[in-house]
Amino acid sequence: MIRKFDFLIIGGGVAGMSYALKVAGSGKGKVALVCKTTLDEANTAKAQGGIASVTNLKVDNFDKHIEDTMIAGDYISDPAAVEQVVKGGPAGIADLVRWGVNFDKAEDGSFDLHREGGHCEFRILHHADDTGFEIQRGLMEAVRSNPNITVLENHFAVEIITQHHLGIRVTRRTPDIVCYGAYVLNPETQKIDTYLSKVTLIATGGTGAVYATTTNPNIATGDGIAMVYRAKGKVKDMEFVQFHPTALYNPSERHPAYLITEAMRGYGGILKLPNGEEFMQKYDERLSLAPRDIVARAIDNEMKIHGIDHVCLDVTHKDAEETKHHFPNIYAKCLSIGIDITQQMIPVVPCAHYMCGGIQVDLDGQSSIARLYAVGECSCTGLHGGNRLASNSLIEAVVYADAAAKHSLEVIDQYDFNDRVPEWNDEGTMTNEEKVLVAQDAREVNQIMSTYVGIVRSDLRLHRAWERLDLLYEETEHLFKRVKPTKDICELRNMINVGYLITRHALERKESRGLHYTVDYPKHAYDKK
Repeated sequence: MIRKFDFLIIGGGVAGMSYALKVAGSGKGKVALVCKTTLDEANTAKAQGGIASVTNLKVDNFDKHIEDTMIAGDYISDPAAVEQVVKGGPAGIADLVRWGVNFDKAEDGSFDLHREGGHCEFRILHHADDTGFEIQRGLMEAVRSNPNITVLENHFAVEIITQHHLGIRVTRRTPDIVCYGAYVLNPETQKIDTYLSKVTLIATGGTGAVYATTTNPNIATGDGIAMVYRAKGKVKDMEFVQFHPTALYNPSERHPAYLITEAMRGYGGILKLPNGEEFMQKYDERLSLAPRDIVARAIDNEMKIHGIDHVCLDVTHKDAEETKHHFPNIYAKCLSIGIDITQQMIPVVPCAHYMCGGIQVDLDGQSSIARLYAVGECSCTGLHGGNRLASNSLIEAVVYADAAAKHSLEVIDQYDFNDRVPEWNDEGTMTNEEKVLVAQDAREVNQIMSTYVGIVRSDLRLHRAWERLDLLYEETEHLFKRVKPTKDICELRNMINVGYLITRHALERKESRGLHYTVDYPKHAYDKK
């Protein structure tokens, strides 16, 4: 079946929905929002801490936020991208409020602001400790009530469509690759339909599910990044995987792990060993409020030194009622496994959290493939550089969704549907009865990435990961060509592609920088010490 939409959006988090709401009101055509599960399962909903923006002009300003972002990114962030996001932040917050998102307020009616690691001021807007859930709720209601947006839940994008599907040879040196839409798996028919579009936006989120333990939902398999890479689009900075320092240590719940928000350290939480001894003074003068990469490596090192499987976050010195008020969900979650955080320390461990790299885009969110945009965690805008500053991701998604919407609305009248695109051909394939192989291979990807491409790396470990991923790639591609595509095997292909990209980019960076730390090159390339 062939379906036509002027705007095709793949991904239903804050990035995809913000863009959808912007273009839907333009009168420039029909909008389709394709989501591989349901809208409420997006990674956005898992964000606890908040969204960063300069709103208290009495003490804060854009220059401070810009400098904090550059420091966290190890000074390899793109200054133009940083300035665009920081200065566009207040307008992005205004859009969210207009769409029905509620942020906590102080008694005087101003925003109740938190401070998080790496920020020099209180500038984190929040809704209790479930800010992402509140943003997702507000945007979902706005999207579902908009008659110009067709929401297609439980639909899985298999590939984006380019000249390659017209029989034209496309390589990484092809200068004029064009996106004409996407092939999408229909859950009801189990057939792959052809979605033609004038403009396509990738907003598929992150890659955490390639690791054994992650705060991301299971759906975070890097689908958009893998599709664009296979289509010969440019992908950048995949070595910069952010490991959140403080996920709840709960061996029975690894995927997704429960996040203990950075706001809890901003609130006054102190990292300690299980015996109550503090340790961050050995690593950074900012102590528990140091940037995430420093804290994650410090915890990883302490665990190895002492042979322990977790450290602890202590808020027992804070007022109990205030702690319950600020972090009701974390309090309830910990209590459900027998930990009263007002009286006991919280066991925490680092785990995969955020991808700072992704599909390379410009200031308008345009990828290297014409008519194809990417916004949100799947994109690499240059904002994060070597390490994302806490709570910068949600505001990046909103600001870049606005930029991409403005640009695509300016140019969409120049485009038309490409009716020469063939429908998906699965002739000669068979139903996949080897699901046990797919499940086992996915677990193997998790093990490879966590063991060899984790917080601390080496060339030996990376080469070992490369060799094992290459074998899985060959086996999976052989199986994919023989069977009818299913969501499981498509996700596995994407996980292997993403694992390969993280590993390759890590091998190519011959220095330790930001989130990428290797024992073979422990210093910056420019550091001669």
